[in-house]
Amino acid sequence: MIKKITGTWFEFWHHNRPEGKYWNPIITSFSEEQWEAKVDEIASLGMKYIVLLTSAQVYNDEAWAYFKTDIYPFANMAAEDPMGAVLRAADRNGIKVFMSCGFYGNWNQTENNMTSPEVQARAFRAMEQLYALYGKHESFYGWYLPDELGIWPYYPDSFIKYVNDYTAFGKGLDSRHKVLIAPYGTNHAKTDDNFVRQLEAMNCDIVAYQDEVGVRKSTPDQTGAYFKALRKAHDKAAKSAMWADMEVFEFEGDVYKSALIPANVERVERQLEAISEYCDEVLCYQYMGMMNKPGTIAFCGHPGSIEYYRAYKKMIDEKVK
Repeated sequence: MIKKITGTWFEFWHHNRPEGKYWNPIITSFSEEQWEAKVDEIASLGMKYIVLLTSAQVYNDEAWAYFKTDIYPFANMAAEDPMGAVLRAADRNGIKVFMSCGFYGNWNQTENNMTSPEVQARAFRAMEQLYALYGKHESFYGWYLPDELGIWPYYPDSFIKYVNDYTAFGKGLDSRHKVLIAPYGTNHAKTDDNFVRQLEAMNCDIVAYQDEVGVRKSTPDQTGAYFKALRKAHDKAAKSAMWADMEVFEFEGDVYKSALIPANVERVERQLEAISEYCDEVLCYQYMGMMNKPGTIAFCGHPGSIEYYRAYKKMIDEKVK
């Protein structure tokens, strides 16, 4: 029995410009009504989690935020409060939102972002401000740490410290909030006793492992074995929940250098078949740009995204009970 996708990553702008070719030019003009409609669409597929990829965006030569803050200028967007719109819609749909703690340093300088005291200070101030602005929302469920490093074949010590520092700060604001990470390098993980000890030492609530099928590092024929081994390690550690971050995209051309486009839905079904029994929840990267509900007032993404929505909905209606 396959699981259906129960959540998705969500963004106000795609950090890798070539990848966001089909939706970046559109979503900056979204009204708050359109942002709310996009959340309604996600709920229409039975999804119950949204993971906000970024709350700010930093490049070498410019930076902006998606909420009103003294850290960076507000993004060049039509909506005055896109973050509030997403949370309002999530409230009424019963969706739980993981608020992003990044990016408060250049998005592609991951190690520096995790270890820099200056970046951490900005991120912690942003977390305080985000909680002050939006913490009253029932949908504000926790925090997502977007600065990710690979498991080669273990978690780097610097990553564990980063996770624990941010978790301590986030739970200091509200102890009820969950903390989610989504590491890559799943196909390299060595799930032995040392790996189990790392899971025991890492103070996060949920680990959503990237299946890395979309980035062409794994295939659906391989991921089942990876996730089975990870499940055993998590059961031994008995600490964090194990979820999946399943990639529902393909690249139009070269990996990381071309647009993201919808994958074949038959591939998505094979991905779900491979990992469903090992994960508590399956999230996807991502609804935005890959799927659009027919008749939506908030269309953004690839021209094939409406048909992709239909094909995925048909598949889960027929295959998931």
